[in-house]
Amino acid sequence: MIRVGMMSKWHVHATDYLREANAHKEIEVAAVWDENPERGHAFAREIGVPFYETTSSLYREANIDGVIVDTPTNMHKMIIEEAIMHKKHVFSEKVLALTTSDAVYLTKLAKSSDVHLMLSLPRLSAPYTVYAESLLREEALGRITSFRCRVAHDGAVSTDEHPNGWLPAHFYDPIACGGGALIDLGAHPIYLSNRLIGPVRALSARLEATLGHAVDDNATVMIEYASGALGILESSFISGGSPFLMEIHGTKGSLLIENETARVRFLRGPLTTVSLPPARRSAMTQWVDAILRDTDPEISSEDMIELTRVNELAVQAHRENRRVTR
Repeated sequence: MIRVGMMSKWHVHATDYLREANAHKEIEVAAVWDENPERGHAFAREIGVPFYETTSSLYREANIDGVIVDTPTNMHKMIIEEAIMHKKHVFSEKVLALTTSDAVYLTKLAKSSDVHLMLSLPRLSAPYTVYAESLLREEALGRITSFRCRVAHDGAVSTDEHPNGWLPAHFYDPIACGGGALIDLGAHPIYLSNRLIGPVRALSARLEATLGHAVDDNATVMIEYASGALGILESSFISGGSPFLMEIHGTKGSLLIENETARVRFLRGPLTTVSLPPARRSAMTQWVDAILRDTDPEISSEDMIELTRVNELAVQAHRENRRVTR
C-alpha cells in the first residue's frame, strides 16, 4: 500500500486521477495541498483528508509515500523537484516540464534519488497503440511512409450552457499553461508519434488562436522523421464532434484508427476491421508496480523528455515562421 498526497486540483484531470487512485487497491489518498488554499480546503473536505497550507508542512507532517501532481504546468518543475528531494514518488499530469532541459533534469534527479517518476501518457496504454506496435514490430505495413494523428474537442466553443466553452478559464493562461491546444491535447499525438514512428529530424508548425484566445486553440505540426517518413499532428479546442484519428501508412499496408475502431488494409486487399488486444497497465498502475514491486514501467523517461522536446520545437517553428531542425 502507498499513501499519496494530491498536489492541487488545478487541472481538469485531477478528479480523474483521484477516482483512479481511490479505485486502486494499493493506493490510499491521505493528504491535499493546493496553490489555491480555498480550492484546496474544499478538495480536502470532499476527499475527507487533511489540507496542508504549505508543501513543507505536508512533507513534514503527512505520512505519505508519493504525490499526484495536478498543478499549473509552469509549477511542475518546482513541485516535482521538491517532492523528489523529499524522497517522494511522483505521478504527474502531462507535460513533465515546459523545457527539455528541465525535463531531462527531473528524470535524472528522480533516477539518482531512487524515486519513481511517472507521467500520465494514457494513449500509450490504449489497445490501438498495442496493436499498432505489434504491426510495426512485424513490419506488416512495410516501410512506414506517413503518420497522421488528431486529438481535438470543443472545449473552447461557445454554447448556451457554456458561453465561453466548458474548459476552465485558466486553460487559456499562457504563463500557467505554457501554451494551449498543442501542449495540452497535442501532447497525445506527439508522444504517440515519438513512440510509433521515431525520432524527429525537422518540423514546421502553425499554432493559431482562431477564436482569439491568449493561447493557441487550433494547431498543426508537420514532422519529418529521421526514417524519412512524414507526419501530421493536429490538435484543437474548437472542433465539435471530431473523433480521435490515427493513421499509419507504409509500403505494404495501412492502419486506420477512429476512436476505438481499427481497420487495416494490406497491399490492394480489402479494408478490414480488426479486433484489438487488451490495454496495457495504466500509467498509474505502472507507477504503483514500480514502487511496490520494482518492475520496469512501459512509459520511459525518453517518452517524457521527447514529448517536451517536440512541443518546444513546434513552438519555435511557429514563432520563427520557419522549418526547425532538431
